Amino acid sequence: MTDAEVAPLSPTARTTLGRLAEKGRTDRAELHALLDTALVAHVGLDAGGYPLVLPTAFAVDLDGPDRDGTLYIHGSTAARWINAARGAKVCVTVTEVDGLVAARSGFESSMNYRTAVVLGEARVVEDADERQHALDLMVDHMVPGRAATIRRPTRKELAATQVLAVPLHEASLKVRQGGPDDEDDDVADNPWGGHIPLYRIAGAPVGDEGSRGPVPDDVRRRAEQLGASVEADS
Repeated sequence: MTDAEVAPLSPTARTTLGRLAEKGRTDRAELHALLDTALVAHVGLDAGGYPLVLPTAFAVDLDGPDRDGTLYIHGSTAARWINAARGAKVCVTVTEVDGLVAARSGFESSMNYRTAVVLGEARVVEDADERQHALDLMVDHMVPGRAATIRRPTRKELAATQVLAVPLHEASLKVRQGGPDDEDDDVADNPWGGHIPLYRIAGAPVGDEGSRGPVPDDVRRRAEQLGASVEADS
């Protein structure tokens, strides 16, 4: 078992929850499960005198070189935001919405969610092997196994891409599940409260105009994993 699997979450004052602390989780395996499922991260940083938060693809290597594992993000070398993030302190958040909570009052109306916050210094990935590994992980995070079946990046493409790594050490996880926390008087006055579960469901893969032959196995498996019905010879 790796250190990333046994180190507890919220190791610092900055990631220790205050309000609704009972919804905080300390099992790092739950963080890993969320990062494995989610597809989009939001990166917050100081963009030179003003705050900036941008969505981005990401990938995780639990055995990566950073403390308690590594979260990778990438962008164009010409992008101002990723250049501002080089060596800077950043905040990476990942959220999955699992339901809408239909409470008996506006105050208790809410959402069910899993949300992670990772704080750390964004390390520039200079090593060529680690950069390629990180980029392969990002492709495979979207479609597992895809990186091995497609063309490798060219030198020009690699030169145009910057990869940053953020340690998973300083992180927190907050989870809300179930129905509303209604007051007893509200329950007595209003006969129904509950929640609407939300799920991410994929459609069948759609080939472009240049596609020939059946849907590749890696794409078909991923679509089926996300709930799509895919014909093997489509």
